[in-house]
Amino acid sequence: MGRGSRFILFRFSHPSLLQVEMSAEATTAPLPASEACAPVVPTQHQPTGGAVGVTFDLKPLNPSSKYVKLNVGGSLHYTTVQTLTKQDTMLKAMFSGRMEVLTDSEGWILIDRSGRHFGTILNYLRDGSVSLPESQRELEEVLSEARYYLIQGLVEDCQLALQQKSDAYDPLCLIPMVTSPKEEQQIISSCSKPVVKLLHNRSNNKYSYTSNSDDNLLKNIELFDKLALRFNGRVLFIKDVLGDEICCWSFYGQGRKIAEVCCTSIVYATEKKQTKVEFPEARIFEETLNILIYETPRVPDKALLEATGGAAGGGGGPHRADEEDGREHRVRRIHVRRHIMHDERPHGHQAVFKD
Repeated sequence: MGRGSRFILFRFSHPSLLQVEMSAEATTAPLPASEACAPVVPTQHQPTGGAVGVTFDLKPLNPSSKYVKLNVGGSLHYTTVQTLTKQDTMLKAMFSGRMEVLTDSEGWILIDRSGRHFGTILNYLRDGSVSLPESQRELEEVLSEARYYLIQGLVEDCQLALQQKSDAYDPLCLIPMVTSPKEEQQIISSCSKPVVKLLHNRSNNKYSYTSNSDDNLLKNIELFDKLALRFNGRVLFIKDVLGDEICCWSFYGQGRKIAEVCCTSIVYATEKKQTKVEFPEARIFEETLNILIYETPRVPDKALLEATGGAAGGGGGPHRADEEDGREHRVRRIHVRRHIMHDERPHGHQAVFKD
């Protein structure tokens, strides 16, 4: 030692305190966040006899600075105890020692809950607000998770968002637009409801239209829209603007065509041919009502079959049953008659109708 050096003598009241310090730093077993130890903090100790000494006490580390690993239904998350205990929620109760916490062999804390929206839960706890999903279904899922974790603020935000969605305008009736024959077949075959299709394509005409044709075409379209609203939920209405007809209604039940109403005809005038569009409103409405019998699979009424001489009554035999099957697959096609407005033949000849 050089000249002028000063010596400070410390005396320990308990020699075992040094061993405690060394064993606390040497241990490798992980401790829970609430029991983790901070660096040893020196404190003064006044022993008997007047000499001043220093002792070392073990103090728990602030748990808010510790990271925790969460396994929520297989979804893994890293966060801090501070985030989990920010608000008075079930998570705060779990990580403040009031509830039992389950961990696996790797130290992951297990929560038996779906982890799909747990990231949203954590972001809300971090920031006090979070962007909610647009889908009503996902909103309801987040609401369910917020209720489970007792996060009242997030519960209120989800309820407000759902209320705004319910108050917003929601279309009552959605009408698919057919883009190809293949898509049309897929829609009809996969739909359990009866189907009504309106095909209207004004550009398919190679002649001029009669004076009332445009008006009648619009009436057909308007009737389609009204029927779609009237039978919404019971019948699927689809539109086709790519087909080969000008205006044609098709009616389907259980994946097959039941009836068809074609609203166009060719008029043979004195100078040139014209295309005429009809509006058979009563026939269209009748066929729409007819396909309602295909709304759900129905069990044949035995009493009705007996009264009408059906198979249940023993009338007709196998041959009659075959006829019924053939009739069942027959499509009713109703076409507007093609007629002569001005007869081109010599005067005195009676006009004839051409079908």
